[in-house]
Amino acid sequence: MVMEILKKLQEILSLHISGLSVSRLVIAFTILFLFLLFKQIFSRIIVGILRKLTKKTKTTIDDKLLEIIEKPLKFIIGILGFYFAAITLNLGDSYNSIFLKFLISFIIFDITWALYRAEKMFTLAAESFFKKNNYALGLGFIPFFNKFIKFSVITFGTILIVQEWGYNIGAIITGLGIGGLAVALAAKDTLANLFGSIMILFDRPFMIGDWILMSDIEGIVEDIGFRSTKIRTFANSLVSVPNSHVANGSIENFSKRNKRRIKFVVGVTYSTKKDTLNQAVKNIRNMLENHPDIHKDVIHVYFTEFADSSLNIFIYCFTKTTVWSNFLSVRQDVNFKIMEIMEELNIDFAFPSMSVYLEKNNE
Repeated sequence: MVMEILKKLQEILSLHISGLSVSRLVIAFTILFLFLLFKQIFSRIIVGILRKLTKKTKTTIDDKLLEIIEKPLKFIIGILGFYFAAITLNLGDSYNSIFLKFLISFIIFDITWALYRAEKMFTLAAESFFKKNNYALGLGFIPFFNKFIKFSVITFGTILIVQEWGYNIGAIITGLGIGGLAVALAAKDTLANLFGSIMILFDRPFMIGDWILMSDIEGIVEDIGFRSTKIRTFANSLVSVPNSHVANGSIENFSKRNKRRIKFVVGVTYSTKKDTLNQAVKNIRNMLENHPDIHKDVIHVYFTEFADSSLNIFIYCFTKTTVWSNFLSVRQDVNFKIMEIMEELNIDFAFPSMSVYLEKNNE
């Protein structure tokens, strides 16, 4: 009975289907089945064990790395199964050569896919670097670098696959170069703005939220894009400035100041006595020196000028705050205190006036 079964099995294996022996088809499907089985074992058991091990480490890099390579590895296991199953059929050198080209192409595709997915690690590393070094501006450029990396990886992988199939990659690159030159000439303003964006990233003249003055535009930086920088003016309008102009123009960043200046002149009437005026100067200087919101480094209070209709007291100092609303509050407090000093000394503030003398004719 057993001999009959074996004989029958041998007859079946010796049969041919479309020129292929059944025995080779069985071997090919067995190889494919084993590879697909190993793929499932790798996916459910090996990856599961590795995932548990990576969770025990302090860093998250190994977790991200496992997440990146998991799908490409499962894909390449399946491709290897199909390749070895195909060459087992022994279809001839020409077919085996084609199968090898497919295998190499899929390996290149798999590596390209893994590198494409590795962009996530670049994003995390870049975000960590910019936050650690307080490069808030750099965070806005991460999407651009992500797209650039993805484009470069896909382009490089495509070139390798095309070259593997025997196409003249040099001619293709030359054609792309000519086309790229035409595009570059047509989009030179866009490229200028892009390079301007890169210069802003490295020079860091301002960050989002800074108060700047650029040419005749003054306001708060609201957004920094690849093409333009958006500034919200104090009239609440939104101005978009091309980054090429930003990179080539002069920028005054008020948010970088560690103090704000108070500078003005107080004019008093000519009827003010010398000793009273001198006391007013001393009292104002003393008030500023003891004011909690005024910098002690630079305080100037002097009687400086005999003006047309006033005796002028020059006042020059700096507030400790740079916030606009707080600065106005401090300046208001200084003004009120100066008024109190003048009231205590019975000094009147001067205002523009003109004296007219009429000459009486006795004739």
